[in-house]
Amino acid sequence: MPRFRPRGPSALASVLALVLSSLLLTACGGGADTGTKSATSSGGTPDLSSVTLAVGDTGWARYQSVLKLAGLDDTPYKVKWSVFQGGDLQLQAMRAGALDVAASSEIPPVFAAADGKANFKVVAVTKANTLLQEVVAPKGSKITDIAQLKGKKVGYVKNTTAQYFLYELLKRAGLRWTDIQAVPLLPDAGLAALTGGSVDALASYGNAIITAHAQGATTIGSGADILSGNFNWEASDKTLADPAARAATADLIARIDKAWAYVRDGHQKEYAKVLATSTHQPLDLALSQFEDGEKQRPTKAEVTSEAAIASEQKVADAFHDLGALPGRLDVATFWTDALNADLAKALAAKTPVAGTAS
Repeated sequence: MPRFRPRGPSALASVLALVLSSLLLTACGGGADTGTKSATSSGGTPDLSSVTLAVGDTGWARYQSVLKLAGLDDTPYKVKWSVFQGGDLQLQAMRAGALDVAASSEIPPVFAAADGKANFKVVAVTKANTLLQEVVAPKGSKITDIAQLKGKKVGYVKNTTAQYFLYELLKRAGLRWTDIQAVPLLPDAGLAALTGGSVDALASYGNAIITAHAQGATTIGSGADILSGNFNWEASDKTLADPAARAATADLIARIDKAWAYVRDGHQKEYAKVLATSTHQPLDLALSQFEDGEKQRPTKAEVTSEAAIASEQKVADAFHDLGALPGRLDVATFWTDALNADLAKALAAKTPVAGTAS
């Protein structure tokens, strides 16, 4: 897999201010600051104590929560977490220089890199379940399948998995994107629109789907067998250019991976309590949700690979066919194996290993 030379951030300060003020839902610190110089210890490894990573989290701060539950949140570097409604907003923040590390599905990087000026690379992939990725109709609706969406107003989360699986479900039903009145909405706004009757159906994920079902919504289509289950980790070019920040990024991804393993290893009920509290659902439902997800596809981090690149290329080609991209996009241009050696070592270690940059 080719390595790519980093390009510096190109976003204007005004864009950064907009991202910070309007996109961050919950911020635990300021903007990105990885430390531009890599101090080294006497052993020649980077000094991670000088590193501060600005990292994105989604929804109910699940990465922070699982790290804390597993006792793996005491990192030798500082982490400034910011919570977003989706990976698309994380990539916007990264483009504006506000994040060093982001987590998303395969879709947001496609749009963030569409102009050919991406200031980030995909550095790792977490395999995870594709449940709670659904098209739902509100309580009392007569709509029971995707084919009935023709001519209807359908809310969706733009540039995310929701848009992708909605597009694919429409194709399977013999419909085109233009056969529906597609309404781009953020998850919370989409849920409100569904409940208030301003859309006839909603394509969304995660908490929005959980809440929709709690309010009586029914599933009319699912992305479970459409989505790959690949969820990307992105790092800014600035982060990848700094050995200490690079090592810290690998360590953080490995810690999160080990935290999920900790939950699977007899701590499911403890995690379910955190999930239930954060998502306002019954404990037994939160537990079954986690167990069902892990049964479908255990959460597991992996280094970048040709197969993962090919999977995202398929997604990019679909959006090109949809007319959502200005041209065909070669996704390999924003992937790298620069973190593979450090991440493989950290994943293989019995405990998190920090400061092992090559």
